[in-house]
Amino acid sequence: MRLSGIFTRSGVFLPAALSVCLSGFGQAAPAPSVHDLAQRVDHRYNTLHSLKAGFVETYAGLGIHRTESGTLNLLKPGRMRWDYTTPPGKVFLLDGKFAWFYAPGDPQVQRIPSKQLDDLRSPLRFLLGHTELEKELVNLRATSAPDGAFVLSGVPKGQENRISRLALTVAPDGTITAIEIEETDGATTHFTFSHELTNPDIPATEFHFTPPAGIPVIDSTPPV
Repeated sequence: MRLSGIFTRSGVFLPAALSVCLSGFGQAAPAPSVHDLAQRVDHRYNTLHSLKAGFVETYAGLGIHRTESGTLNLLKPGRMRWDYTTPPGKVFLLDGKFAWFYAPGDPQVQRIPSKQLDDLRSPLRFLLGHTELEKELVNLRATSAPDGAFVLSGVPKGQENRISRLALTVAPDGTITAIEIEETDGATTHFTFSHELTNPDIPATEFHFTPPAGIPVIDSTPPV
């Protein structure tokens, strides 16, 4: 899905959403092996049932620069909700069957079958199932990053014509603290996550989308 940050280039997955406190500002530690680091991430998210975190999303490309923020909720299996406080009222939701897109002022709600979803959040959907990063990303690499973190980068399998690089900033315990997505057209979307809560009690009703009164629901293909 050709999206500006998240929804569309004109309006607007991952996943997930996480902060870690790291101390020290010394020289970056040597990166563990790609396999070891990927296994840490896999283990962390495969053992979670739910997750809640704040996010900041920055998009830059095609002469546009935008920063948005809000709260991310994840609930397995296959449910994800991004509620925006900036701009207020904007929402992206996966209910396990459909993806829903809406922002106040839009003339319609967009609904797309989850299996057809191909937007910038798609790389985050591995957090909702059985994570196997070494199978999800092609040409996976690990490098050191500031403050003791590491970066796992590669290209999401099946999205090579859309995404040139996906980079996960990862704490030593496997927590994802940031995600950067570089598109083949040069656009970049960057997510940072904070105030993570693991396995909070999130009611399944949070992932039910009710269209605003008078706003039609349009079944559509991903917007360009």
